[in-house]
Amino acid sequence: MEKLRQLIDKIREKTGWKIIDSYILRKFLGSVVYSIILLMTIVIVFDVSENIQRFMDKAIPMKEVIVGYYFNFIPYFINLFFPLFTFISVIWFTSKLSSHNEIISILGNGVSFIRFLRPYLVGSLVIVLISLILANFIVPGTNEKLNNFKYEHFGRQAIQTTNIHIKNSENSYLFVERWDRGQMTGYYFTYEVFDSSSVCQKLSAQTIAYDEEKEQWILKNYMRRTIVDGREQIETGKELDTVFNIKPINLNQDAFVSETMSFRDLHTFIKEEKVRGSSLVAHYQIEQHKRIANPLGIIILTFLGLSVSSRKNARGVGVHLFMGMGLAFTFIFLQQVSTVFSVSGGLPPVLGTWIPNLIFLGITIFMLKVAQK
Repeated sequence: MEKLRQLIDKIREKTGWKIIDSYILRKFLGSVVYSIILLMTIVIVFDVSENIQRFMDKAIPMKEVIVGYYFNFIPYFINLFFPLFTFISVIWFTSKLSSHNEIISILGNGVSFIRFLRPYLVGSLVIVLISLILANFIVPGTNEKLNNFKYEHFGRQAIQTTNIHIKNSENSYLFVERWDRGQMTGYYFTYEVFDSSSVCQKLSAQTIAYDEEKEQWILKNYMRRTIVDGREQIETGKELDTVFNIKPINLNQDAFVSETMSFRDLHTFIKEEKVRGSSLVAHYQIEQHKRIANPLGIIILTFLGLSVSSRKNARGVGVHLFMGMGLAFTFIFLQQVSTVFSVSGGLPPVLGTWIPNLIFLGITIFMLKVAQK
């Protein structure tokens, strides 16, 4: 402990960190933690009131509800609302500092406005780091566990997708008319291999299922047609074990499957889906960029909240909160609109994800220039 204290003292000395910086940083992080606890309590109360009858009807043990459902439910919502939590917290405690004339006292004692921003920057970077870890490593795992809990206990219908076309290799393609994710079974399957000018092999089956132990696909009631030297050869059978360059996850065609993958797995998955020509690549890319853009947006919202609330107002904190909520909802609205354009309007996913941050970065820079100094 003594060595740690000495290290901290050295860092403070070299960076010029003062007691007032620690005071503001504690206020900042404490307000964020308080707002998370308060709002998550409200969310959980509403969720319990909505689902308690379902838990009782299924006779799910209380321990399993807490560990299997709410322990996986909470991280998702904390990560989802982290930027909003931070924004509201900054407005709340900065307005309190302003109303008590503490900001005026700090600036009046020779501290520049830029120097005053330092604890806010440090606090936002701490929260960004936590948010990045949550979004890319923790939440994907909890999302998968939460989905498994819902499928197991709530008896949700397995998602079925239809008319799936996938590129298996440079000269071969797969088609599944209907894929049942719950049963991991496809119906009316077709596999075609092309030569330079035409189809040289066609394999069709009534059903296709994946054997995880053997890592093979099982085709039932199949027929294989092969063209050899201009002659057609036909082979039929009840069951055939074979291998393709796909796995069940490639047939799910579910935009939400990306929410259960770590950042590295998602990056690899997107590469594979691009090769196979998946129509949901844009959804996956948006999810990938959001995991970086949303945490970094916390820094922007921190300084935007500071610029809104640093000026003392005779009407109190309420005015600052009202202005802040208006800006927050505008930010959320821009995120939704840009996402829709990325999916269906031809806007590249990277632009659709980052445009709200860039717009609000410009607004934040302008607000900081006109903020009380």
